[in-house]
Amino acid sequence: MGKTTKYILISVVLLIALLVGLKFAGVIGKPKKTQIATEKVAKRNIVETVSASGKIKPELEVKISSEVSGEIVELPIKEGDVVKKGQLLCKVRPDILKSGYDRAVASFNTQKASVGNASQMLNQAQANFRNSEAKFKRNKELFDKKVLSAAEFDAARADYESAKATLEAAHQNVVGSNYGLAQSSASVKEAHDNLAKTTIYSPVDGVVSKLSVEKGERVLGTVQNVGTEMMIISDLGTLDVNVDVNENDINRVAMGDSATIEIDAFLGKKFMGVVREIGSSANVVGTSADQVTNFTVKVRVLPESYARLLAKDAKNPSPFKPGLSATVNIQTNHTMAISVPIQSVTARGDKSNDVSQPQPPKDDKSKAKPSDQAKEYVFIYQNGIVKQVAVTTGIQNDTYIQVLSGLKGGEDVVSAPYSAISKTLNDKMEVEKVDKSKLFAGDDGKK
Repeated sequence: MGKTTKYILISVVLLIALLVGLKFAGVIGKPKKTQIATEKVAKRNIVETVSASGKIKPELEVKISSEVSGEIVELPIKEGDVVKKGQLLCKVRPDILKSGYDRAVASFNTQKASVGNASQMLNQAQANFRNSEAKFKRNKELFDKKVLSAAEFDAARADYESAKATLEAAHQNVVGSNYGLAQSSASVKEAHDNLAKTTIYSPVDGVVSKLSVEKGERVLGTVQNVGTEMMIISDLGTLDVNVDVNENDINRVAMGDSATIEIDAFLGKKFMGVVREIGSSANVVGTSADQVTNFTVKVRVLPESYARLLAKDAKNPSPFKPGLSATVNIQTNHTMAISVPIQSVTARGDKSNDVSQPQPPKDDKSKAKPSDQAKEYVFIYQNGIVKQVAVTTGIQNDTYIQVLSGLKGGEDVVSAPYSAISKTLNDKMEVEKVDKSKLFAGDDGKK
């Protein structure tokens, strides 16, 4: 029993001595250093972008509707066909309008004959008037010489006045007949135009991007309102992506800005574009409690960026179809400047540790500034210690952010992990610099 107690005491003393030795050696008892990865501060080309999503739409898109009602009797085209200006697209049954045109022509010819008859009557009236006028003059001479009685002279004057009135009536009849002829001519033109509307031709060169009717269907046509929309002709040689840009970003977008376009139907491919139109009117989306204000921006897709996708014998000038979903990254600004990784910049509250700045009295609440005012900082690694440096930043891309002041270039800035940058690291804190791949290897090591 005594020997056992002796061995236990010896073991405890040896263990205590070992722990004390390890403590003095710094093996145990020292807090574990935070592991970080760094990246050099350097000049880089920073391109700032505004991203938005939208649909592909042709610049020129013509909706074809019928102005007359009736049955479609000819439809020589189908959806996707390439058509030329003046090409036949559709024909509506013209029977009723054709009979109306024939009636108008017959009425015109009748009125034409009436004009001829009125002209002949005018000639006859003129001849009668000349004869009555000559008789009246002779009788007047005889009456003045007292050779002709007053009764005979009055009869001759009455005949003259009657012939004059008949001549004027014939003249007015000719005028009325000519007006009737003009009216009939207008009716013929109207009937001809209505008849011509039964045959529909393409107003532009393009592609039949949508066909909504079939041969044999009836369409409704009206003059005042839009009739049945039969098809859409699109000029696919000039395409735009119409995107909605938020009001917070619209002032950064300018005419002529270049853009990269990604189309969902063409995964892995990027196309080039340029901003050609910026909307002036806002598009408000959502309810009054949660409204979003956007502005429509049209980005022209440059044909040279998709020319490689077209077959040599392709009739269609574009591989895209109207309505395809696309994402546009508009390059609003770019510069070659000192930059750091985006995750290297953190916002920390100003704890008023800068003694160089005058501090307001504690009891002067009106002049006191909030002690937690956020400022931007980065951490510079130097010989196992990080230094907190205040910076001001500029534009950024997906990876790097421009540093306007606070850094000169060449420094080792802490770039990972972001959790340590945003919460753990402090000025003059000891850290352990490791390779970035080792820093995130822990997650894989557990597998």
